[in-house]
Amino acid sequence: MEALIEFGKIIIPASLVLYAVYLTVRSFIIKEIELKKLEVRTRSIEIILPARLQAYERMTLFLERIAPQNLLIRLNNPGFSARDFHKVLLDEIRNEYNHNVSQQVYMGEDVWNQIRNAKEDLVILINEAASTMSAEATSIDLSKKIFEMVMEKKVDLILLALTELKKEIQQTF
Repeated sequence: MEALIEFGKIIIPASLVLYAVYLTVRSFIIKEIELKKLEVRTRSIEIILPARLQAYERMTLFLERIAPQNLLIRLNNPGFSARDFHKVLLDEIRNEYNHNVSQQVYMGEDVWNQIRNAKEDLVILINEAASTMSAEATSIDLSKKIFEMVMEKKVDLILLALTELKKEIQQTF
């Protein structure tokens, strides 16, 4: 029985020391893991933040470039027929969109949907304006019709998308 008590005198303190070492090492490892996570997060922010900023800039530029007042003035050529100009407008919008579509991964889904809706709304507006043109109408006639239809709209979806994009940028920073 005395051997058991002597054995207990050795095992119990050794167990307590071993448990204390376990807790210390565990605490140290948890702190190290947290530091590594923080370091990885910091590096991610350093890499992703400039990409996000560039995406916001590119989408702002996209919305400004497809705004009717900018698009029509930039692309208008008095030598175009309304039909040719209609095709040029749609091609330009499609090319601009396809060039920037990958930027959606850097922004919120709501903002991206508003940008896409603004683009689709503009395409619909251009198609509606073109459908009212006669065969001999010029690009200037189509431009005037598009401007008229834009002025009649109660909500400018491009401006709305730009506003939401700016809000998201402000929330990020």
